[in-house]
Amino acid sequence: MADHVTDNAPMTRAEKRQARRLRRFENPWLNPKLMWGAGLLIGIVMLGLVGRMLWNLDLVFTGSSQLKLPPVGFENLRKQPGVWGTPLGTDGSGRDMLSLIIIGAPNSLFVGLLASLIGMSTGIFLGFTAGFVGGRTDDVIRVLSDVMITIPPLLILVVFQSSFGDVSLTMMALLIAGFVWQSPTRLIRAQVLSMKQSGYVQMARLSGASTGHIMFREMLPNLVPYLFGSFIANVTTSIVTAVGLEVLGLGPQRIPTLGRTIYEAINAGALIQNLWWWWGIPTLLLGVMFVGLLLINLGLDEVSNPRLRKLS
Repeated sequence: MADHVTDNAPMTRAEKRQARRLRRFENPWLNPKLMWGAGLLIGIVMLGLVGRMLWNLDLVFTGSSQLKLPPVGFENLRKQPGVWGTPLGTDGSGRDMLSLIIIGAPNSLFVGLLASLIGMSTGIFLGFTAGFVGGRTDDVIRVLSDVMITIPPLLILVVFQSSFGDVSLTMMALLIAGFVWQSPTRLIRAQVLSMKQSGYVQMARLSGASTGHIMFREMLPNLVPYLFGSFIANVTTSIVTAVGLEVLGLGPQRIPTLGRTIYEAINAGALIQNLWWWWGIPTLLLGVMFVGLLLINLGLDEVSNPRLRKLS
């Protein structure tokens, strides 16, 4: 009877913590790094979605508020305090900084995600084709990716965008996607070359399965953690490339983005005028974005590599 009572006794706090750690070890997708990173990115997306419903986005237009107001709790060089009507301050054109980041932060993330999605889709198709089909097809794709990876993308994009002027967010993502497919192509090709001799692939061939079925139904699921990791790395590269172009004054001219806001702050002498919120808030949001992507990448490393997981 005593044993029965002991078996059904409530778990102590330490035992509950140990049980949670064990569940995370058994299900690597629940690791804290991955969840925190995803939470940061979801927070940026929610900023754009909820902010559009709760905040007056008409304040994003030039002259909608007083010029160069500081955030609430601070004063500018003219001793003007911040006001709650523009809680994060205004820029040199009288635009509300909160409205700018509500629109600009999701736009910057959108460019990175779309460019990476297009680049990864291209890389998956070319990598599987090169690794599985082989022969001259493999030679052509491998040489093409090796040549493209040596070309400095920022230089080519600067020349292109300076020639064509204003572009949309989607067009910018398409241009960047043309320079982020090489790494996933090489990664997937190497993985497919090592996997296509495995037993389950040979059995699928003997059973008469088509090439497409073997590549995308049998082999692709085993590469999911690697593909997610490559995707996140491409998102980071795409955002950095987009911000680099925007800080140079290229990219979308009329659509708010974090990089465009930083460019306008630098161009207007915000550093000299001590308007730190004009460039500091977008820079901080970019930092949060990159930290979130880094945590997701580290979490995906734990998913694909069991040796990195810990119970403690």
